[in-house]
Amino acid sequence: MPRSLPIALIGQKFMGRAHSNGWGQAPRFFDLPMTPALAVACGRDGAELKAFAARWGWARTTTDWRELADDDGVALVDIGTPNHLHAEPAIVMLEAGKHVACEKPLAGTLDDARAMRDAARRARGKTFVWFNYRRCPAVALAWQLLRAGRLGRIYHVRASYLQDWGGAGTPMSWRFQKKTAGSGAHGDLNAHAVDLARFLLGEEIVEVHGAVSRTFIKERMVPGTRDKGRSDVDDAVLFSASFRSGAMASFEATRLATGNQNANRIEINGELGSLRWDFEAMNVLHFYDGTESRQTAGWRRIMATAGDVHPYATYWPDAHLLGYEHTFVSMAADICRVLGGRKAEVPLPDFSDAFETQRVLEAAMRSARERAAVRIAEVT
Repeated sequence: MPRSLPIALIGQKFMGRAHSNGWGQAPRFFDLPMTPALAVACGRDGAELKAFAARWGWARTTTDWRELADDDGVALVDIGTPNHLHAEPAIVMLEAGKHVACEKPLAGTLDDARAMRDAARRARGKTFVWFNYRRCPAVALAWQLLRAGRLGRIYHVRASYLQDWGGAGTPMSWRFQKKTAGSGAHGDLNAHAVDLARFLLGEEIVEVHGAVSRTFIKERMVPGTRDKGRSDVDDAVLFSASFRSGAMASFEATRLATGNQNANRIEINGELGSLRWDFEAMNVLHFYDGTESRQTAGWRRIMATAGDVHPYATYWPDAHLLGYEHTFVSMAADICRVLGGRKAEVPLPDFSDAFETQRVLEAAMRSARERAAVRIAEVT
């Protein structure tokens, strides 16, 4: 019989729903050594929290996250709060011997991210970071093809994450304030792009050569008032970089790319072939095999939904498409596998892994401020 994994969730808004659904659905679709038990939901608004818990199946609630540290009935604490609220509860829970899963980016600042990484190194518990796009079947297939050497030596990585919801009519929220978000589109979107590139190549970025950061919308309406507040985070960031092997990379993140709702894209070009993927068609991987005859060579469109050969595609019959929510279900399943002594289908990011992504993000912002190249070794 699977062992129980009692979970507490901190945060009940958008990501709280995604995480709750992931934990609840994972044992229904996967044979796991541990079964998630939705033990405690934690949030600031008690009334909203009780409604949230009833809807998503959490056994009880609390408005004081510190209670979770001393709760022997909780084994893993899942943090889905705004970025500036990641570090303190994560460190407290690790010191209490809990496992910790945390939303991305790891933290709002490099200092907080470093403190979280260091706490994880000292802790008994394991750590996980919700870079959920790793668990799209097409992305996991790309990882397998790269591990098998199907692209050969890598020359180029081209990553962009384009959204269009952040225009002048979008009201003020924590995402537009540096004190709560740390950064704007950069930390929110480039975090995913950098993690995806590092994950797929299996190597580190060593230098940011140059970067541009822009805040186009400098004031936003404060909800419930007639006042405007200052938006002091980036609306768009573009930077170039190199991997240790010499592969060139470009990264772009924006919330102002009109007509792009959630275009998380990556293309990798190698000596033997190329791959490209776009989350807006998340079930499809495009693959070019450069070893084929020029007479018949061309981009191959792979519908990565065959459960017997494609990772994480075991939900439905072939071409019965998966969606955003399945990435969280699959990650929850992999966390249960790892805590139960099994292997994840593809590597899970922990705090040390996510810290390396945070270093790249910090290097890009320094590069934009200083108008100079920044080596990652200088970002400690």
